[in-house]
Amino acid sequence: MDRLTFRSDRRGTHNGQYENGQDEHGHGHGHGQRGRGRGGLQGDRVREQEVRRRAQSQGHSQRNADRQREGARGGGRGGHRGGGAERLRLGGARNEQVMRAGAAGTGARRGGHNGDRREGRDENKDGTDRKLGYKTLEDLSKQEPSVVAITLSSNPGFRVLLGETPMRPDLVQLICLVVSKAFTSRTDRGTLQHLANIIKESKFLSITLLHYVGAMMSDSNQTRRAQFPQHLEYITAILLEVLSIFPASSVNTVNMLVTLLEASINTLRASGVAFLPKVEEKMETLKVLIAHLQERSRKGTLRTDKDTYGLLTNADDNEGEEQEDFRNIPLYPTPEEFHQNHKPFLRPNLTSQRYTNTHLYLDTHFRLLREDFVRPLREGIQQLLQNQMAMGRNDNPLKMKRLDDIRVYFATQLVVPKCTQTGIAYIVQFDVQPLKFVRWQNSKRLLFGSLVCLSYDNFESFLFATVTDRDPKYLEKGQVQITFTEESRVKLARIQTDQLFLMVETTAYFEAYRYVLEGLKEQTEDDLPFQRYIVECSTDMLPPAYLQRRAVYDLSHVAKPEHIKSIRPFNSLDIDAWPDMEELGLDESQMKAFQLALTKELAIIQGPPGTGKTYVGLKIAQALLTNTDLWNNNNSAPMLVVCYTNHALDQFLEGIHKFLKDGIVRVGGRSNSEILKKFNLRELSHSQHFKRTLPSHLRTAFNQIYRQLCEEERAMKSQSLKLECSLKGVMRETFLQKFMLERHWTNLNSPPAPLMEDGFEMWRKKTPNLMIEWLGLGSTHFQQRESETANGNETEEAVEEEEDLIEIEEEAELIQAERMIEDGWTIGPIAGRDDKKKRNMEEDVREVEELMLAMNLDNVDVRAEQKEEEWKVQPRQRKKMKQKVKQELGKSSAMTDQEEENVFDVWSLNLKDRWRLYRLWVSRYRIEVRTKALESEEAYQNAVDRMTDVKRQENLHVLREATVIGMTTTGAAKFRKALQEVRPCLVIVEEAAEVLEAHTITTLSRACQHLILIGDHQQLRPSATVFELAKNFNLEMSMFERLVNMGLPYVRLNYQHRMRPDIARLLTPHIYSALENHPSVFEYENIKGLNTNLFFLEHNHLEEEIKDGRSHQNIYEAKFVVALCRYLLLQEYKPEQITILTTYTGQLHCLRKQMPASDFSGVKVHVVDKYQGEENDIILLSLVRSNPQGKVGFLNIPNRVCVALSRAKKGLYCIGNSEILSRVELWSNIFHTLREKEQIGRALTLCCQNHPNRQIKASKADDFKDAPEGGCTQPCQFRLDCGHVCTRACHPYDQEHKEFKCTKKCEKILCDEGHKCTLTCHEKCPKKCLVKVEKIIPQCQHLQMVPCHQNPGTFICEEPCLKLLPCGHRCDSVCGSSCSTRCIVTVIFNLRCGHNQQGPCFYKTSKEQPECRVRCKHQLKCGHDCGGTCSKCYQGRFHSPCSRRCERLLICSHKCTEPCTRDCPPCRKPCENCCVHSECKRECGQSCAPCIEPCNWQCPHQTCSKLCHEPCDRPPCTEPCRKTLKCGHPCIGLCGDKCPTKCRICDHDDVLEIFFGTEDEPDARFIQLEDCGHIFESTAMDQWMSEVHQGPEEQQVAIKLKECPRCKTPIRKNLRYGSHVNRSLAEIEMVKKKINGRESDIEEKRRILKKQWVEGLNICQKYVQKEDNEIQEKLEKTYLTASDLWILENKIDFLIRVAKLLKVEKEKMLVTDGCKFRQDVNQFMSWLNNTSQRFTDQQVFDLQRELQRLNLLAELNVRCHIADTKDQMREMQSEVQEIRHALEMPGQFTEQDQLNVKEALKSLDERFPATGLGISEEERKMIVSAMRMPPGHWHKCPNGHVYVITECGGANQRSKCPDCKASIGGENHTLDSGNEVATEMDGSRHSAWSEANNLLNFDPREF
Repeated sequence: MDRLTFRSDRRGTHNGQYENGQDEHGHGHGHGQRGRGRGGLQGDRVREQEVRRRAQSQGHSQRNADRQREGARGGGRGGHRGGGAERLRLGGARNEQVMRAGAAGTGARRGGHNGDRREGRDENKDGTDRKLGYKTLEDLSKQEPSVVAITLSSNPGFRVLLGETPMRPDLVQLICLVVSKAFTSRTDRGTLQHLANIIKESKFLSITLLHYVGAMMSDSNQTRRAQFPQHLEYITAILLEVLSIFPASSVNTVNMLVTLLEASINTLRASGVAFLPKVEEKMETLKVLIAHLQERSRKGTLRTDKDTYGLLTNADDNEGEEQEDFRNIPLYPTPEEFHQNHKPFLRPNLTSQRYTNTHLYLDTHFRLLREDFVRPLREGIQQLLQNQMAMGRNDNPLKMKRLDDIRVYFATQLVVPKCTQTGIAYIVQFDVQPLKFVRWQNSKRLLFGSLVCLSYDNFESFLFATVTDRDPKYLEKGQVQITFTEESRVKLARIQTDQLFLMVETTAYFEAYRYVLEGLKEQTEDDLPFQRYIVECSTDMLPPAYLQRRAVYDLSHVAKPEHIKSIRPFNSLDIDAWPDMEELGLDESQMKAFQLALTKELAIIQGPPGTGKTYVGLKIAQALLTNTDLWNNNNSAPMLVVCYTNHALDQFLEGIHKFLKDGIVRVGGRSNSEILKKFNLRELSHSQHFKRTLPSHLRTAFNQIYRQLCEEERAMKSQSLKLECSLKGVMRETFLQKFMLERHWTNLNSPPAPLMEDGFEMWRKKTPNLMIEWLGLGSTHFQQRESETANGNETEEAVEEEEDLIEIEEEAELIQAERMIEDGWTIGPIAGRDDKKKRNMEEDVREVEELMLAMNLDNVDVRAEQKEEEWKVQPRQRKKMKQKVKQELGKSSAMTDQEEENVFDVWSLNLKDRWRLYRLWVSRYRIEVRTKALESEEAYQNAVDRMTDVKRQENLHVLREATVIGMTTTGAAKFRKALQEVRPCLVIVEEAAEVLEAHTITTLSRACQHLILIGDHQQLRPSATVFELAKNFNLEMSMFERLVNMGLPYVRLNYQHRMRPDIARLLTPHIYSALENHPSVFEYENIKGLNTNLFFLEHNHLEEEIKDGRSHQNIYEAKFVVALCRYLLLQEYKPEQITILTTYTGQLHCLRKQMPASDFSGVKVHVVDKYQGEENDIILLSLVRSNPQGKVGFLNIPNRVCVALSRAKKGLYCIGNSEILSRVELWSNIFHTLREKEQIGRALTLCCQNHPNRQIKASKADDFKDAPEGGCTQPCQFRLDCGHVCTRACHPYDQEHKEFKCTKKCEKILCDEGHKCTLTCHEKCPKKCLVKVEKIIPQCQHLQMVPCHQNPGTFICEEPCLKLLPCGHRCDSVCGSSCSTRCIVTVIFNLRCGHNQQGPCFYKTSKEQPECRVRCKHQLKCGHDCGGTCSKCYQGRFHSPCSRRCERLLICSHKCTEPCTRDCPPCRKPCENCCVHSECKRECGQSCAPCIEPCNWQCPHQTCSKLCHEPCDRPPCTEPCRKTLKCGHPCIGLCGDKCPTKCRICDHDDVLEIFFGTEDEPDARFIQLEDCGHIFESTAMDQWMSEVHQGPEEQQVAIKLKECPRCKTPIRKNLRYGSHVNRSLAEIEMVKKKINGRESDIEEKRRILKKQWVEGLNICQKYVQKEDNEIQEKLEKTYLTASDLWILENKIDFLIRVAKLLKVEKEKMLVTDGCKFRQDVNQFMSWLNNTSQRFTDQQVFDLQRELQRLNLLAELNVRCHIADTKDQMREMQSEVQEIRHALEMPGQFTEQDQLNVKEALKSLDERFPATGLGISEEERKMIVSAMRMPPGHWHKCPNGHVYVITECGGANQRSKCPDCKASIGGENHTLDSGNEVATEMDGSRHSAWSEANNLLNFDPREF
């Protein structure tokens, strides 16, 4: 029975990709898997029409209603307006940064597909989506499946329609018909997945279909009952699709439907209704699949919709691989292939006999091609695994060991997800240290399309991905962009985000393999054209089928211009009727080729070098294209042109364009042709014509999907930007605060005293970025370190000098150019806006970089933020700093969590450990951001897959209108599915002999009637990755060569038009038996400066091997060839006329290093293999190979030799070791030919053109020094126009010296003093004399060297300044500059704190003072000495926190990490408690919720019946484990326990190491602790667990987890000891609750604190707003401990008191006093808000003392304010100064100081009463009490004398003050001018003459 594979989904990243489940023809892709065919659902027009007729009869009225609605609704405005901006919150000093959303918000309005915007979306008036109408569905059912699929999936109205209940039966039937038809589209896989998801989530599946199927049983209408079998076939087809795509989430719903379907079918069958066998087969398949999935669900292995399921087994599985159908072999290698040594079954490509059948032919090529890319990966990984076993997994030498078949990249990690046109890609970071030798520009490593395999578990599992973008600049940093395969993306989602992988790369270009292998699988035997020749190798060539109908050709358009009118149409099958070859402009062999191509359905044309095969090919193409009526009979089938390279394709299509101005489409590839630019598929798909002709369903789908893409891209953008920026430099510490331990953040913000330099502290402002200083990148640190390592970095600068060398088309770039098919294809609708989108993106990146990075490596000026006054980093030092940071960021090593815990002072770490700790913080930051990004990735990928389907349909729309389609072979493989639909009937393959046969096969479609192969199998052959397959299995033989060898008719072109005869002699007869020279090649002139046009220079200098790759270089050859090239350039040859060829890529770089761009710009340097089809006047050929072993490599391959020797037209000069080459017969024959004319030797003869009798024998590069200017060593002696003689040696160029520049000294006089011009003769003389002479500077009378023309008064004197500064020290400036204002002479001065200290002299007169560095040494309340300094402890007012570590053992088994605590707070580490079901995610100190899942501890002998958190009710099993380890030996563990990873035999020493003493017993069984991995003998370990062990630490903690006897790791995860663990955890939980406090008590305390804060809310919101928000947030936290509440209580108390002080400052202090007071309060607030603030005894004491001081200072300031209003300040000045001095003295404000200040204030009160009333406070109170007046009745006159107004308190009469006679009172409740309320009497602020005014005198809270 066949085995079915159900796909995880239908998405595909690339055009035409099928999943392993099935292909277009139903062929399975898995092991022994065969998908189901599509015949049951496709093309049954009769049944579709019946359903439509049935639907019409039942739904006429409803349809009319729908039609009316559709007619009236009009077009809604479509297109996503997008837009605005997105706000990215990033924290730090700048909390927000507004960023543009770039192209993500542009919407469909940006063009391309918005020709009809109304089709974007149909909406009702209320803005909701309008449902799809009946008529629309009916029309849709007549369309092609792909149209149906795209329309349904992209139209929101379809989702609305499916959500309607109830639904008419006829509408249900129509929906089923349309949906089932959509599912027959096998190309639109992403679209079908989306459609299946819409159906799965709809009410249609869960409700409507259930009702419809259930109603079938009771329907008595015989006509309808007869139609039910058809409807049920559609329903079962839909259910199969939904279930196969979404197995996990749809199985239950489908199961209900299948149960109901089965009942309905049985009922209908019983009543006589007949069912088709297909319905029953599908029902059976559904039931089997559902049963399988339900079984998976019961076992817990049914996880997600992304799992792939295999059903049933193949009965033929054991018959051997040779019997397996190749279509069942998976494309990707399987894990089994990596871990076993069997070789797959292979057959050689038959080159001397025919194939027996087409299946065997396809099978042979599939297996060979797959093996070609799988074997290097398979054998490389097997070798890697063997090395690991031999050396140990942790052995570093593995990194140094060379692997032949793969390239290995260590410590690979996914760092940044990227939105690309193919979906989600990832930037990965790998360890670049082992690859420092790689030159990435030319390396073939990690090229576009290369396959990489990533594994983190020794290749037990792995992920596949392809390289989708490579930039050498980023590769040097260890970064490359990859895209995972669909199956690997599913696996990736289950792997943790910070996982490190081992990445291996195979050398094969996988993309080309993949498309061709898929094509071979889908190629059916019946559909392969030309089997008669390709398979059966028949030599009887037939005419094309179209010629058998009509064979009349008109070749007038192909003829020479003078013969156009004389040529008439003729019968092409009549050989005598053809025009003469002269009329057509062809030679004899070209004419034969031309006739063969036009009259045979398979034509093979061989074109040796220079014979004009492209010319003939274009003649053939022109003949066919001007006679299209013959072969294109109303079928619109285009001609397909396929070439191996982009260059050849451009050349051929440009030739076609000369006679065909329109109708060309060039698909993909990087074209350098401006002519063909407008014919590029991408350009055409954005043209106005394309917009007008594009079907509406594609426009609608594009706009709808594009909107979704923009939304998802926006969602991902901010996260990706953060991830990207985190790699570009050093992050600001504010972004990493969340990921540091709290004490580390505190410590980081408390740097040590600034560095000392030359005995005094450098004057500098505070560093703007702590992270820069901490990492040693600040100016002081780096300057010091840079001087220490000055000798270590000199090699770095030498690299950059390569910028002056010539540009060479690197082989890596050339290979990539051929691989990249859709060059620049983007999702955006208008290609012209791509640059703008890119600019916006770059701007967004810059903004985020500025926000996040303290140092950005991408900036040219890599300078950490600096102030102008600071020391500046010089350019050279900046470069070294950049190199240092780049090196550190590229490392993968980081601190472990445990190492981090052990760090207390981050400033005390060495630089290496600081970077390791920094990398740990960054990795945590990245993990958090990466987790957020994952949410949007899948949605974006789904949208891209659907967009790919739409783009594929758009491309088809363009291709179907083409006359000629041009592709490279790689492009043809990728667009294979499109070609099958376009069905070109005529195919021309240029360079056919370079193309693997499998590539040619997949290019052909069944419709092909005419195939023309043009090439030369004696030049380059196809290249295979595996040498054995190429040689022993004939994989390197093209179809072209195989058919020639099999004797099929072909024509070889015999006249060469390129090489001069001497050069052509090297090919004939050694390579070609006959090759005629065209007369034109006899006309070439001789090469100037040499005595021969052809020469082979012999030598025996040895080659060198290149470290990266298998290439070679020969420095001797490189130097000689470069010297010869320079010599030829001096003969006045243009650089474009010379090409240097070499046979090895390693030699390219060697040549480039010898060729400065100034001398060689324009000279082409190529590898031979990349120069086929090219030519040049002069070729210099370096053959490289020269070694003691006599190895010649591929120089023994005639094909490559042919290409190398046939590129030159006029001159060919080779250099090589003839001794080893002559061992090859071909080379020996060539040397014999060369010796006939003495064109080979040890030295090349150079001839001077000016002196013919002088010759030089050049055998090495230095010999060319005898012709320094290209002539000889004689002087030139030509007299120049200036009168001087030419100084050069003899030179053949510039004979008239028009370009020569005289370099002798100029003799012209410039000034009256007789000074001569100092420039050279050819330079323009200066207008002013620059000669320096002695002059006296008038200002200082110093003698200085001044330019002759300059006035000495304007010259700055450079003598040292002799002036003294005000301090008495000498100025350090020069005489002509202003004197310095800051003296930096080191002196001793007194600080305000009373200490003496050395420092720069300017501090003596500066208001600023440096920090005092004297140690504090105060004994803190905890008993320890203070570790701070005088400045850090603020002269003793607020001491630095105690730095002693607590390190008590907590109840959770962690050590307390808080500094010096009296009562340890709850543990803040992540909780480590976990079980097999789940893990606790809380902090360790919080209570854990017990797991109530059933206990999993069971074995065949016993089972536990308790819950997971309860002690188990079964004893441990003592039976031995019966399992076998991976090594093949028996397990050493016990039944029911996890098998130990060690083996008694393989790991003998580790297992039998004596610890308890029972390990060496023969029947000993072992237990491995999962927490630490240590292994112990079971009986001894059981005994250990049951005993009570108390050491010194254990005595401190009576309750704790049992620990590993070896390493003391707590035991948490072991099932065997689950009872012990659960009992301990239960006890620990009780202790946690006691430590944290009872929940009720905590909530009560929280309520009290909230109330207290609310009472002070008004004043706090006004004066401490920031802290107010923080307090409210903390009070609302869900989890608070007693310790947290203690901190909050203290903080609230202090904040309320501070707020009251600030209120007093604002209302009752003078401005000057208030400003200084506010500074003191701000200082107090900084102490209060310090992150290290825990309100320890010392901290509370310091805060209280400071608050007392501030209270008294506030009281003094208020008195001063009152005195100022009464003009008493002068009288009390001395007392105020004395009190203020006591309050502002350095040091802590003691209790004695407090008493002294209070006494002084009391004395001040007695002398100057605070009220200003002349009475004491007691007297004032007595008077107010006696008068019994409400507030607002006391007033005062303009001079301050108090009086009272009775009754209402308002002034209604006027009087005189008894003391000063001033006017008092007033009229109409208005006081006279100068009178006011006497606030000092009763505190009122308003007169009490009205109720409203009176109320203002009271606090509202008093009511």
